[in-house]
Amino acid sequence: MAATHSHSAYSGPVIPTTPLVSFLERVQETALQTYGKSNFDPKEYVDLSLKSNISITRDAFDKLPRTANGSVPVDDLESFIGKYFNGAGDDLVYSEPVDFVPEPHEFLPKVENPEVRAWALEIHALWKNLSRKVSSSVHDHPDFHTLLPLSKPVMVPGSRFREVYYWDSYWVIRGVLASKMYETAKAVVTNLIFLLDTYGHVLNGARAYYTNRSQPPLLSAMVYEIFNRTSDVEFVRKSLPPLIKEYRFWNSEIHELIIRDAELNDHSLNRYYAMWNKPRPESSTIDQELASRFMNVSEKQQFYRELASAAESGWDFSTRWMRNSSDITTLATTTILPVDLNIFILRMELDISFLAKTIGENTVSDDFLRASQKRQKAFSSIFWNENMAQWLDYWLNDSQEPQTWKAENQNKKVFASNFVPLWIDVFNSDIHLVEKVTKNLQTSGLLCAAGIATSLTNSGQQWDFPNGWAPLQHMIVEGLSRSASIDARRVAEKIAERWVRTNYVAYKKKGVMHEKYNVEKCGDYGGGGEYISQTGFGWSNGVVLAFLEKFGWPKNKTIDCN
Repeated sequence: MAATHSHSAYSGPVIPTTPLVSFLERVQETALQTYGKSNFDPKEYVDLSLKSNISITRDAFDKLPRTANGSVPVDDLESFIGKYFNGAGDDLVYSEPVDFVPEPHEFLPKVENPEVRAWALEIHALWKNLSRKVSSSVHDHPDFHTLLPLSKPVMVPGSRFREVYYWDSYWVIRGVLASKMYETAKAVVTNLIFLLDTYGHVLNGARAYYTNRSQPPLLSAMVYEIFNRTSDVEFVRKSLPPLIKEYRFWNSEIHELIIRDAELNDHSLNRYYAMWNKPRPESSTIDQELASRFMNVSEKQQFYRELASAAESGWDFSTRWMRNSSDITTLATTTILPVDLNIFILRMELDISFLAKTIGENTVSDDFLRASQKRQKAFSSIFWNENMAQWLDYWLNDSQEPQTWKAENQNKKVFASNFVPLWIDVFNSDIHLVEKVTKNLQTSGLLCAAGIATSLTNSGQQWDFPNGWAPLQHMIVEGLSRSASIDARRVAEKIAERWVRTNYVAYKKKGVMHEKYNVEKCGDYGGGGEYISQTGFGWSNGVVLAFLEKFGWPKNKTIDCN
């Protein structure tokens, strides 16, 4: 079903993984057969690190006693893992952030309510909990680990996510900037640039099994935000060449497509496209089970690429990428031009133009400004839907390029991503447009008691209703709040207030911040998807601090669910 462009999805590029990852997938499979599905997290096994070289470990594994179905007696498997492996997460060690102080100077000046202020300081203190550095063992024996050898301290999201993640890092940075932790913010970017320089793109996460895909490209936005606070021109100078390199990656053959609009103008736009056609190692057992519904190899490979491409989108998983919203095997991520990805690339063009100008690279600045103006035009002719007053994802046809735009190929379903263009000043500065889109957002069904829902479909997938996610709240709220429309700014403040409230009440119940929240009910965290809801949590902390920095909290306003 997927579009057959210059290469079909299953015959596209594949970046091979390491021998250690392949071996750990075998361990993962044996563990599933031994322990069964309850409380089984496949990622745990690909995060293990070796105590000695792989051939000795593999020999010992091959000698384990097995039943006909491939399971190993529990005691035997446990003693094998204990003897030959260090625990998942043991290769990261605590690292005190160099710029953490318990109460930074001029921290959240607009937060006047003492209860909210005390809570904000507790969230600020969570940066210490999430701060790690890669242990010396990873640098000494990189082939014993799936963790990659980053040189600077890292901020992990939390719980099972024991490594750096790409797009999470943008909201982590927004939070640590509110916490006045500028060195920590720069270290996050330095690590991501190392991944970009080493692999040609910023990886989904800092693991050997993530090398075949990226994640929503927000590196330029991180550099911009840090410069905005620090005026560090040298930091911009060092960051600009990698940013241009990343831009080329996202505009390379696999990610870029030409669409011809109704006026016969050609537009270059972008899609997610993972360089992978096998099960994702961190979810290998889950992916294989899903793919067992396909009979032939090429269909399986196609499906595996669609799964990995959905993971590249950050929205893993959502009915947004499915042809049939009740069947995950109909994923067709590579066949969609997503509104938000193209917004992130527009933002990249605008950021690079601005940053290049800052260091006197005027030709580069002008080139990227022109590219951004072209992409803006594509937004009005390919994604914008006047009747719905939203920007809609576009489904590609099974045809050669350039594809001709058809109105019926716009995805008319409502997703929070349809409103992400508001985040960019070229859209939020048009007051008539903002007012039209704001009215539509208010009647869309996405605005709920505790924030913005991700979609209107309750599919059991985590990037669907009733889950709300910090990054989506933040981009939409920040966009609305930057406009000249009083209505839009009022709506922004109301959404931010609901989001802060639900985070607060959930925190007071359990003493933790959650990865996602149930927007139908104040104080309730989210669920669904292929793992239990995680706590910690990098981007949730970052967005709460960013909202409190922007909007404050008056002395007399209560914070409980009302």
